[in-house]
Amino acid sequence: MTTVNYLTGGEGRIGVQFSLQSLNASVLSGDEPYIQRLQNLLLDSQDYQLLKSAVQAIGVTPRFRDVIKTFQVAEGETPAGFRVESKLCSDGLLQIDLVRDISYDKNGMKRPTGMIFSADTANPYELAPIAPLLGNLTCNPGIIYDLFINNPKANIGNKYQTRDEVFEEIGRILGPGCDISIELNDPFERDFEKILEEVENFKELLSEYRLVIKVPHTGPVNAENVKELLTDDKRLSVRYDQATTVDALRGHNLALKLREYGYRINYTLMFEPYQSALALQAKPYFINSFIRHRLIQTTKMKQLLGFFELTNDTKYLVDIRNLMLANDYLSKNDEDTDLFKVLKLARDIVRYRNFDNAFGSDGLDMVRHNLRLLRHTNLSDTRLIICSMEGEYNYPDIDKLMTDPEYSDVIDRVVITAEPAYLARFTSTNQVISYQRRFMTAAAGQK
Repeated sequence: MTTVNYLTGGEGRIGVQFSLQSLNASVLSGDEPYIQRLQNLLLDSQDYQLLKSAVQAIGVTPRFRDVIKTFQVAEGETPAGFRVESKLCSDGLLQIDLVRDISYDKNGMKRPTGMIFSADTANPYELAPIAPLLGNLTCNPGIIYDLFINNPKANIGNKYQTRDEVFEEIGRILGPGCDISIELNDPFERDFEKILEEVENFKELLSEYRLVIKVPHTGPVNAENVKELLTDDKRLSVRYDQATTVDALRGHNLALKLREYGYRINYTLMFEPYQSALALQAKPYFINSFIRHRLIQTTKMKQLLGFFELTNDTKYLVDIRNLMLANDYLSKNDEDTDLFKVLKLARDIVRYRNFDNAFGSDGLDMVRHNLRLLRHTNLSDTRLIICSMEGEYNYPDIDKLMTDPEYSDVIDRVVITAEPAYLARFTSTNQVISYQRRFMTAAAGQK
């Protein structure tokens, strides 16, 4: 059986395409098997004219060799998750490299769309069906332990008992083309060497090419008060906006430090647009827009505000205060907050979130804000993860937003992540059933 790769074969293109071999340059001794993987690489006329008289020899970088060895890539191929780049050296050597880039499928071909899909799971069983369609995976301790390892319905037969076992299997399922974002177990650990040890274990499991470290915003939480979140009523004694400078910026500084060691960072727990500009100073590989809970809470807050404005009944302000206490807008020491202070805070929140206008009525004002910010950054590899979604409208609204001409220049910097089952539901419509009924009835009649 012959497999036709239309893009590398050049079919359907107007104009003359040149192969790498057409440069008639020698290949460095020992690099022949690697260059053979690039035999279908095409040069346009302009590049060919530029290179034909300048290139004396062709070789590959040490990284190229290491990527092939790390992923045990089949002969004649380059792996997904890498773009092919080259550098012309002063001695006429054209040195070809593989650079990590999840926008690419295997053999240097671009993925079907600039927008990339990601899964939010640590369950190998639900990951397997969607794995070929993904460019990223994200998970945190809650997803790893609560939703999978310690969940007998998910972890069938208790087959997986440790985080490392889970990630070995996930790495095998996803292959080289998918980044894997793993969150630290304890971002409040004071000993950076212990954090580094944890991260280096991840690298050993997944390789430096796929690993992305999730570093969270820490807010007012620190090594001393984090125990409040784990005991008694699990409420923090200070509000989210009462953090010390040291505590509020711990995540930023940890991200910068890990970056100095060569690790890519997924800077997570981003719920408001105002978090983004400072987050970008930490030079992350991913920033995030969490949308689900923010949308749900704002919808409820706006509803209660409406009831109060219609009736002037303060019981609705009590309901808003309870909502704020339950969702950490207020600390456990704020239970007696004045109701008219609550009213002002609720109105300010709804206004800031643009919930009364087209910019944010769908809950996507942070997404719009972050895409505009990315357009003006000097971080060419940084992408936006749109995450935490549910319901009938979250994904369709995002899908609609991605077709807005305003964002056409940044669409290739968007990663959409959700649980596999949530993404899968939007592959179907009612008419799929109707037409399958018709088709299968017809087919059955032919037997």
